[in-house]
Amino acid sequence: MRAFSNTLFTFLDCMQELQLLLKRFFGYTSFRPLQAEIIQRTLQKKDSLVLMPTGGGKSICFQLPAIYMQGTAIVVSPLIALMKDQVENLIANGIPATTLNSAMPEEERHQVRQLCIQGKIKLLYISPEGIMSELHWLLPRIDISLIAIDEAHCISQWGHDFRPEYTQLSVLKEYFPKVPIIALTATADKITRTDIVNQLRLQDPQIFISSFDRPNLSLTIRRGLNKKDKIGAIVHFINKHRHQSGIIYCISRNITETLAEELSEYSIRAVPYHAGLSPAQRAKSQDDFINDRIRVVCATVAFGMGIDKSNVRWVIHYNMPGSIENYYQEIGRAGRDGMKSDTLLFYSLSDLLLHRRFAEESGQKDVNLQKLNRMRRYCEADICRRRILLSYFGEETDQDCGNCDVCKNPPQRFDGSILVQKALSGIFRTEQQANMRMLINILRGSEQSELLEKGYDKLKTYGVGKDLSYKEWKEYLYQMIQLGYIEIDYASSGYLKVTPLGRKVLFGEQQAQLAVYQKSNDFALPTKKGGYKYRPIRPIQSNSIDETLLDSLQQLRKQLAEREQTPAYIIFSDAALADMVDKKPITLDEFSEIRGVGQLKLDKYGKVFVSLIRFVLRLPKKEL
Repeated sequence: MRAFSNTLFTFLDCMQELQLLLKRFFGYTSFRPLQAEIIQRTLQKKDSLVLMPTGGGKSICFQLPAIYMQGTAIVVSPLIALMKDQVENLIANGIPATTLNSAMPEEERHQVRQLCIQGKIKLLYISPEGIMSELHWLLPRIDISLIAIDEAHCISQWGHDFRPEYTQLSVLKEYFPKVPIIALTATADKITRTDIVNQLRLQDPQIFISSFDRPNLSLTIRRGLNKKDKIGAIVHFINKHRHQSGIIYCISRNITETLAEELSEYSIRAVPYHAGLSPAQRAKSQDDFINDRIRVVCATVAFGMGIDKSNVRWVIHYNMPGSIENYYQEIGRAGRDGMKSDTLLFYSLSDLLLHRRFAEESGQKDVNLQKLNRMRRYCEADICRRRILLSYFGEETDQDCGNCDVCKNPPQRFDGSILVQKALSGIFRTEQQANMRMLINILRGSEQSELLEKGYDKLKTYGVGKDLSYKEWKEYLYQMIQLGYIEIDYASSGYLKVTPLGRKVLFGEQQAQLAVYQKSNDFALPTKKGGYKYRPIRPIQSNSIDETLLDSLQQLRKQLAEREQTPAYIIFSDAALADMVDKKPITLDEFSEIRGVGQLKLDKYGKVFVSLIRFVLRLPKKEL
C-alpha cells in the first residue's frame, strides 16, 4: 500500500510540476485532451504514436517532456521552414532550442554540436538526412532524453518517393533502444499507422487518437470548372474574405506562379511559394505571410507544414489532393485558433487522371490508388462531407455537420432517367471511345472538327441534349459516375464506359434520381485592378460622319471587350457595327432592329451604344 501511495504521490507531484511548466513556458493553465496521457507515456520511457488534428496541440506532447527530462530531445522534422518556426517560438518562450541543417555555415553547425554535447540545448531540430549524417558522431555524444518524429505521415506517404531518408529512421531504435520515441502526425488512416509503427520499429507503442472533428471549418467542393470559372470563383471567394490570410494549394510550381500573376490583375496581392524558388525568396514569402504583409500565398503542398499561424482564415485547393490525408492536413492550416474558417476545393477529371498517373508510378501503387479512390468518392459525394472525413479516420457521428456545401444546400432530386439514357446511349454509339468532353459535345450537337472527323455528327444521339448547357451536362455526368452508371477507364485516355447498373437504366429496368443542377453566380470575373475605367471615346476627325461614327463604335466595342475579357466580335460583329452606321438608331426600339441585336444584347448594350450614336450625331441627350 505504501509503495502504491508513494507512486501516486510521485505521479501527482509530476503532474503538478508539468502544469507549472506548461503555464510558465507556454501560458496554458490546463492540458488539452490526451496531452497529459501522452506526456506521461514518454516520461515512462515508452513509445507512442500520436494522431492529433492541426492546431490540436501536438508540439506540447514532446516539447513539455523535453523541458522536464534530463538531456536533449531530438526532433526529426522534414522542412527547414518548419524547424525555423518552432525553434523561434521556443526561444521566444525562453526554452533553449536550435536547429542543425545543411543551410547553416559549417562554423555555426560546429557551435550547435558543441552546445548539444555540453547539455545546453533542450530541443535539437534536425532533418532525416541530418540524422543519418550525425548518427555516428554527434548523437552518441548527446544525452538524448527522447526522440520525436514530427510529421510522421511522411514515412508512409512520401518515404518511398519523396524523402527516402524517412525509411532509414528504423536505425534509431537499433542505436538508442532505451530512448522513448514519439511519432506525431495530423493525419493517418489504419494503413498509414501500421506503416509508421513498422518503419520506426516502435516497441509496443500506444496509439493516441484525438478527435478529428474541426466544426469551425466549412467544407465546399466545386466540380468540373474550367480555368476561367476557377479564377472567377477564387477572386469572388477572396473578395468575400478581404483582409484575411489564406493559402491556395496548387499541384505544380508553374501553376503557383501563373495563379499569383492572374490574381494580381484583380488587385489581389499574392506570392508563389515552391521548392524551385531560392531559399531567400521562400523565406521572404513565408515571413511576409506570417507577418500579414502578404495575405495570399499560392503554394505547393509543402507550404504551411508546421507553421503556427493561427489566423489563416481560409484554404483553397486549386487542384484536388491525391488523398484524404493530404487534404485534411492542408485544410487544417485554416482556423487553428478555433474561429470560423472556410475551405474550397476544385475537383476535375484532369486532376484525377494526373494523380492516378502519379500513383501508378509510385513505389506504393495499390495503396496510393486506394487513397485516390477514396478522395474521388469524397469529392463526388452528396452526403455530409464532415461525416465522410470522420468516418475515414475511424470516428463516427450520427449527425450532419450543417457546415458543408451539401448540408447548406441539400440537393433537390428529380427523375433523370431520360438524361441518363441519352448519355449512356451516346457512350454506346461511340463504342465507348469518348471522354467526357467529347460526349458532351456530341449530346449538344457541337461542330468541333475532331467530332466531325470521327463522324459522330451522324450518330442518333447527336444533338439530343441541346437544351442543356455544357456545365449542366458536365455536372450530371459527374453524378452518373458517382451513382455508378458510368465508370472512367483511366488506362484508356479517360474514356467513359457503361456499367451493368447503367445498362439497367438504359433499358428502362431502373429509374435514375439526379440532383437538380444549381447554377452558381460567383464565376463571373470582376473588372481588373480595382475596377475598369472607360477611356473617353475620341472620334477621329473626318469629313464623313459615317467614318467618325464607325470609329467611335469600334472604340466602344473594344473597351467593352477588354472589360469583359472576350473577343470584340462577341460583343458585336463588324456587320452589326456597319448596320448601326447605316441605320443610325437613336432609340432603343430602332437599335433592336440592328442585325445581331437580340433581347439580351439590347438590354446589356443598347443604352450605351444609342447614347454614343446620339453624341456623334450631335443630337441632344435623351432619357432612354
